[in-house]
Amino acid sequence: MKGYREVFHRVTSRNRSRLLVIATVIGLVGLYFIPAAQAVHDTGRFQLDGDAASGTNTTGITPSATDDWDKVCHQFAPSGTACGTTSNTTGATAGSWVSEPNPSASIFTGGGSKDPQDISNWLWKDAGGLPDKDNLRHGFAVRYSLPDDPVTGDSNGTACPAGTAPTCDVLYFGSDRFDNSGDAQQGFWFFQNKVTLTNISSQGGLKFSGLHKTGDLLVISDFSIGGTVSTITIYKWNPAVSGNLELLETSDAAKCTNATAAGDAFCGIVNPSTITMPWAFTDKSGTPNNQALQGEFYEGGINLSTLGLSGECFSSVASETRSSTSTTATLKDFILGQFAICAPTLTTDVQGLPVGSRTVSPGTAVHDTATITVTGATTPDDATGTVDFFLCGPDATANPDCSSGGVGAGTGKALVDTSSPANTHDGISGANSDDVNTAANPLDPGFYCFRALPHLTNYDSPGAFTNDTSECFRVRDTSTTTTAQNWVPNDTATVLRSDGVTPGSGTVDFALYITGDCTGPALHTFAGRPVDGSGLASTDNSTFAIAVTPGRTISWRATFTSSDPNVVGSTSHCERSIVTINDDIGS
Repeated sequence: MKGYREVFHRVTSRNRSRLLVIATVIGLVGLYFIPAAQAVHDTGRFQLDGDAASGTNTTGITPSATDDWDKVCHQFAPSGTACGTTSNTTGATAGSWVSEPNPSASIFTGGGSKDPQDISNWLWKDAGGLPDKDNLRHGFAVRYSLPDDPVTGDSNGTACPAGTAPTCDVLYFGSDRFDNSGDAQQGFWFFQNKVTLTNISSQGGLKFSGLHKTGDLLVISDFSIGGTVSTITIYKWNPAVSGNLELLETSDAAKCTNATAAGDAFCGIVNPSTITMPWAFTDKSGTPNNQALQGEFYEGGINLSTLGLSGECFSSVASETRSSTSTTATLKDFILGQFAICAPTLTTDVQGLPVGSRTVSPGTAVHDTATITVTGATTPDDATGTVDFFLCGPDATANPDCSSGGVGAGTGKALVDTSSPANTHDGISGANSDDVNTAANPLDPGFYCFRALPHLTNYDSPGAFTNDTSECFRVRDTSTTTTAQNWVPNDTATVLRSDGVTPGSGTVDFALYITGDCTGPALHTFAGRPVDGSGLASTDNSTFAIAVTPGRTISWRATFTSSDPNVVGSTSHCERSIVTINDDIGS
């Protein structure tokens, strides 16, 4: 392979009149040329051999790899698609396989449908009328994250160096077309932002949904002289440069063959002869038995890690054809599919709760923690931005609905790296709400739930998050019980006449005092208690009670009123007593 820098000057100065493939990969931070071996076609995982079946090896590339497009089809194609195998890929982290059975479906239309234009300018329609050589039938892509396997000194025959990345991330893409008669320009986009089709009319076509993102990668493959010469030129989307496409790297020796591309960082290949496709395929020539003629099938690959791209993730993938090799060429046919979850997800949990419980007492501080996790790449950048928190409740009997409403529990809380040890490239960051239910501001008893709403600056923001489990808690007040016994006071009096034997007749008024000397107003008077035949009178109290504490002194005085006019009434001495009650004898 010639030095990339030398090839760059030669390739950019000649007229690349025949472009077969354009592969566009979105979401890349940067691409840096590394002249050391960077194998993508000989990793031992995926066959870049010019056909689509894992059971064949058209070019004899070694080592023999485990996977090919038939396995990608089986794993990622719509249910019921016949793929020529019943096996899935060997650990692919993302994949897409899309068929376009209607040759007239999904073509580009409108003057703004060009690679230097943002996707918001692209238009599409189901109209047909394309040259057969520009008509795509299937588009497919797959991604792997493999162990770092340097080329130098390999004893197992494989090579997947990761450079400075922790793993070797490789991306493969391919397509087949309706006819091979004439040069055709074809391509693949891997979108970091999700891209879909809409039914919104505009200027005679329908709009796309989605936007480019700085760092989008454009890989142009030009197979000439019957596919024997392979030229690949790589651009990335950069709004800061003229035309939005920044040239990164190029090579005219990028054919995926063992002899000319060992240790390649990127390569591509077309089928060198007629092959049998693993899925249903009929070309314009009506070639029988799902066969594709030479040049009707293309596949390529990129070692993302050695090119500094392993941290990027891709949400959607599209293949395209175009009118020429120029970056301003009008786009023609396309097939759009979804690739991987390349978006942050939000989870939350209430912190400060007792282990195994979601109940706290008033004054026990709790807060909500929001965690943003970015998936779809080995080393994605952490999400940055802010999170707003809301608190709903209280509800007396159950967790409240917090899908809307509530009061603010912290606005604009900055997302920070939450990894330990610190790592801003593992896709994990978080933010905390304000403390609620503090000692200074305890919450009323009841059920409460949080809601978190993120505002991200480097990814599309996920929606607000709440649920009735991890986002909810209960404030339950406690109580204490102390006892103070109620004393039911009773007193008796014996009334005898002067002989000390004969009972008196009449009634007795009993006066109860809370002093020890019968002074002050009586606490209670038990009036008119009759004297019986033995001279005994009693308060006979079962309803009046007073709260007393142990050692309390009380006093009584009884006054007799005679019913015999010949007997004078009398008043007792002041009777004092100390109430002895123990209200704390343990359990």
